[in-house]
Amino acid sequence: MNTGAIFIQQLINGLSLGSIYALIALGYTMVYGIVKLINFAHGDVMMIGAYAGYFILCAMGTTPLGMICAFVGAMFFCALLSLAIERMAYRPLRNAPRLNSLITAIAVELILQNVMRVLPFVGPDPRSFPTMNIKNFVWGFVSISNVQLIVIVLSAALMVVLNYIVNYTKIGKAMRAVSYDLGAASLMGISVNKTIAFTFVLGSVLAGAGGVLYATAYPQIDPVMGYIPGLKAFVAAVLGGIGSIPGAMVGGIILGVAETMVKAYFSSQYADAISYCILIIILLVKPAGLLGKKVRVKV
Repeated sequence: MNTGAIFIQQLINGLSLGSIYALIALGYTMVYGIVKLINFAHGDVMMIGAYAGYFILCAMGTTPLGMICAFVGAMFFCALLSLAIERMAYRPLRNAPRLNSLITAIAVELILQNVMRVLPFVGPDPRSFPTMNIKNFVWGFVSISNVQLIVIVLSAALMVVLNYIVNYTKIGKAMRAVSYDLGAASLMGISVNKTIAFTFVLGSVLAGAGGVLYATAYPQIDPVMGYIPGLKAFVAAVLGGIGSIPGAMVGGIILGVAETMVKAYFSSQYADAISYCILIIILLVKPAGLLGKKVRVKV
């Protein structure tokens, strides 16, 4: 295999991984854009989505219908979970200092992890995620598996749907209004509580889909599986410009490709380090992110 073919192959692998990071990063960036909250529990919502998909696939098998039900079930369950988290943990602290909300988000993250560890039908031990038979489509020296194809295509489709909701629907207009000025949006008759709750639901739906996609691509799940992908998705959101939906997409793809290229050309031991190096560099060079905007804070 020549150098060009290796590069294209790794680029495809990076797009597959980056698409998952982008889906999860969208949840971070939407919530931050609306309520200025970094929801560190978002990665664990993804983990619970993976478990929901796991139990559905164990019951129905890895048939096309089973996979569809796993995606729908994971997204629905994560939506309900996000509603409960937003209502019980975040809404009472909406007018509190941001540090309070940040500490609460970390607490929710730890609660979700440990609850899953002690549940008798889950437990702390890793489980093998049911996956479909892998088929490779080969073009010359480059191959792409059906799993990678599903990950890339489904992620792109969900991003297109999200873009439509945010830019061309009534609730999307309300989300943008609340993001711009919460107080003014409330005075104009927009239900701020419903809009924020919908934002949490939308981000968690994407996280649920991302959890099933991640577990399909890397078929092993455990109660702490959401921590590292969630942290990297946060890095992707910061890289693209936290609060910017296109930025989260771009940041996720860049991070996935960078991580894959490091594994291919250097060592897999440096794959995690490159994510945090990118975070440090972007904070030093362009703190607002690639597509973020500088915001002046009046004191």
